Amino acid sequence: MNNTATMATKENTLGTDPIGKLMVKFAVPSIIAMVVNALYNIVDQIFIGRGVGFLGNGATNVVLPITILVIALALLIGDGGAAYMALQLGKGDKKAAAKGVGNVVTLAVILGIGFAVICMVFLEPLCLLLGATENILPYALDYGRIIIIGFPFSVISIALSGVIRADGNPKYSMMGMILGCITNVILNPIFIFIFHWGVQGSALATIIGQALNCGMYLLYIRKFKSIDMKRNYLKLKAGVITKVCSLGVSSFITQIAIVVVIAVSNNVLVKYGAMSVYGADIPLTTMGITMKVSQLSMAIVLGIATGAQPILGYNYGAGNMERTKKTFKITIIAATICMVVATIVFQFFPKALVDIFGTESELYTTFAIMCFRVFLLFSVFSAFQMCTGIFFQAIGKPVEATILSMSRQIIIFIPATLILPMFMGVEGVLWAGPVSDLLAFILATILLTTQWNKIFHKEPSKEGVSENVLQNA
Repeated sequence: MNNTATMATKENTLGTDPIGKLMVKFAVPSIIAMVVNALYNIVDQIFIGRGVGFLGNGATNVVLPITILVIALALLIGDGGAAYMALQLGKGDKKAAAKGVGNVVTLAVILGIGFAVICMVFLEPLCLLLGATENILPYALDYGRIIIIGFPFSVISIALSGVIRADGNPKYSMMGMILGCITNVILNPIFIFIFHWGVQGSALATIIGQALNCGMYLLYIRKFKSIDMKRNYLKLKAGVITKVCSLGVSSFITQIAIVVVIAVSNNVLVKYGAMSVYGADIPLTTMGITMKVSQLSMAIVLGIATGAQPILGYNYGAGNMERTKKTFKITIIAATICMVVATIVFQFFPKALVDIFGTESELYTTFAIMCFRVFLLFSVFSAFQMCTGIFFQAIGKPVEATILSMSRQIIIFIPATLILPMFMGVEGVLWAGPVSDLLAFILATILLTTQWNKIFHKEPSKEGVSENVLQNA
């Protein structure tokens, strides 16, 4: 093994500790962080549903795509920065890793502030574009105007979360998320039920939690273990930004796809719902609840995959191919088991899930239960597709990762959402979910099978890893 790879492996436990131990160390805090992040919106919906009503929940569903746009920008630089950092550390280049982190911090501040200004100016047309009905629009504007103020905190927090995990401190990342979520959970009922601030109170509770999370992460900048941060590393470099963003583009596209999916499905639900006995508001609200609850299971899968990301990236960068393979296989098995459990809950206990968000009319409950059972019918297959996308991203292959990110949401789901309702009415939107999950799983299987031997084209010999493998990492 060359001196660089040897030094990197000795210095970092990612290259030496047992894979199972590393997965627990990185994946568990990552899962908790992802679940906590998903709970931000779900907590809002629970308290709004019980304190304001289903129109208030409909408002959060309308604003949700805008908040996901923020998450997309944050993950573009955060996941990209984490992958870049892990790959550079695997090659033993701490200076390059530090420059990547510095650029992530600066870019997060710029994007967070810039996007907040744009959204504040164009909030009303954005809400209308995202399917707000006449009844829901006033609630959406009240909620959105406050949520937007927290966008800079959100971008910085999510971006730094990834690089903190890549620095080998997933627990710190997790604690930051937990701090924000607990704050949100405590303040939401106080602002809604005691102060009677409605959706505005829920939004305020959310951004206060995000601000505390952001502050905790910013304090970590001086505490990195694997790199030495310097002020001049905060200066943006085109080459570094390009590489970071190319590695994070898969996560970015995944989130952007969710935005497009929600926008299209919201409008289709409103259109075909108005033609049905359910009306326009019920399908829009219940589908939003279904998607947010499913995000909890997806958060667990994503937590497992992102927890594995630094292990995958480091070992691939260091040429430890067997460790890379083993990490990926463990990731797939763990994620699939979690989605099997989630699918059982969605199919057999949907009413219990619906009741958490408050009870409305019989029509509301009927359609909500149908949403869970039909839309999430084949959600078990999403685990393999998501983990495979993260795998390609972690080893520095953004093209393959992007293809998988686009397949489920853009290439398959949107056409299915537009076509199926023509024959099945509003229920056709629900059936677009299982159709997309199944076809995306097939595509991921084909892509991984055809690329597997190319990725691991040269096994490391007893002497070590070739320079060619390190250069391609």
